[in-house]
Amino acid sequence: MNKNFRTIASISSVALAATLLTACGDSAGEGQSLLEAIESGSVTLGTKYDQPGLGLREGDGSMSGLDVDVATYVVNHIAEENGWDAPEIEWRETPSAQRETLIQNGEVDLIAATYSINPSRAESVNFGGPYLLTHQALLTQESNTEIKGLKDLDGKILCSVTGSTPAQKIKEALPTVQLQEYDTYSSCVEALSQGNVDALSTDATILNGYAAQTPGEFKVVKLDKDGEPFTNEYYGIGLMKDDQAGTDAVNAALNEMLDSGEFDKIVSANLGAGDEIDPGTPGDLSFLNS
Repeated sequence: MNKNFRTIASISSVALAATLLTACGDSAGEGQSLLEAIESGSVTLGTKYDQPGLGLREGDGSMSGLDVDVATYVVNHIAEENGWDAPEIEWRETPSAQRETLIQNGEVDLIAATYSINPSRAESVNFGGPYLLTHQALLTQESNTEIKGLKDLDGKILCSVTGSTPAQKIKEALPTVQLQEYDTYSSCVEALSQGNVDALSTDATILNGYAAQTPGEFKVVKLDKDGEPFTNEYYGIGLMKDDQAGTDAVNAALNEMLDSGEFDKIVSANLGAGDEIDPGTPGDLSFLNS
């Protein structure tokens, strides 16, 4: 999508969001719509608490990471475009297995939490984005010389997080792998450090964050299939199903973030060079049909 098209789409989406503000409360179900929440001056945003560089709760209670910065940018941009004050933000931890439920119950106004868009999830919630594209990879101990790719997981113990799909995808491709699930990625990393599992599989962005946190202990191993990435993971922002005005406003904010160069700054600040990250095309969900 070229910049001019994005700019036009952004302006149109913001205008549509403002026009539909009054009506969108009913479309979002029992909970308030995203725009209503932002206008009220207080929002609850969901993210991960245990993913360095993406969503991390620091020792002093503050939040850091790419998803934290993206979500903050989005709600503040929507407020500014509508002439509202920037809302107060309350953060809510959103484990992978609970994300759809928390949105459906109205416990969060949106979620940015390494939230890969897929057909099953899109049946339950609306998605703004995608704002980035990454790929599935492996995390192993730095000293591990056996695991260099998918076939080397034969008979090995692979860890992933309950409610997340990466390990299941590997199990489908390699039935002999032994799956071990934990509630959080940090638990998987601890199990890997103690030698209780052989590898952890999820998105490369997440694994790079853990590898950078403890230099020399872990390494990221790329996964491919016939020379192509094993999976494409499109990160989006989840919000209440059928909240179209909110979704349009989120996409407008994400397009502005990408076009202005702010996204590149966010990536650099949180993940360094960001070799495993490509920008997404907000509003284009055509990959769901492929």
